[in-house]
Amino acid sequence: MADITRTLGLQKRIALIAHDHKKQALIRWCQKNRDILGQHFLCGTGTTARLISENTGLPVEALKSGPLGGDQEVGARIAEGKIDMVIFFSDPLEAQPHDPDIKALLRIANVYDVPFANNRSTADFMIHSDFFNREYTCISEDYTDMNQRRVQDIQEEIDSSGE
Repeated sequence: MADITRTLGLQKRIALIAHDHKKQALIRWCQKNRDILGQHFLCGTGTTARLISENTGLPVEALKSGPLGGDQEVGARIAEGKIDMVIFFSDPLEAQPHDPDIKALLRIANVYDVPFANNRSTADFMIHSDFFNREYTCISEDYTDMNQRRVQDIQEEIDSSGE
């Protein structure tokens, strides 16, 4: 499988997401790290973005609410190369009605090799890393050829079935 490279700029594009019972924790984390986050481009799902902006003064672009497609909107931006990292304070003890969307977001972040913090400690390590305050070149797997081979295999099955 071939590798693909992309460069994260000095200013990162960060998605901020939190489940209802984790919104206060994410807001407190953003308040504590306001000076750092203020140097980057921020977006977030619905209520989370609004609450962070109101409680920190940080400009946060509000996307749709998670259950209304916001997690998928973040995933689409990752696929388009418009989000560099995700900070998602998730609630591991409560079932979410949009759990399939959350799993899809995690999967797409993994496919595109996007750093993904799902708790405070990981978020702290992420933003205090030496890589955070400089350009960083990611080297990840390019799944294009593998996907094209799968499509060719399916087409060959269709062609050979004679129907």
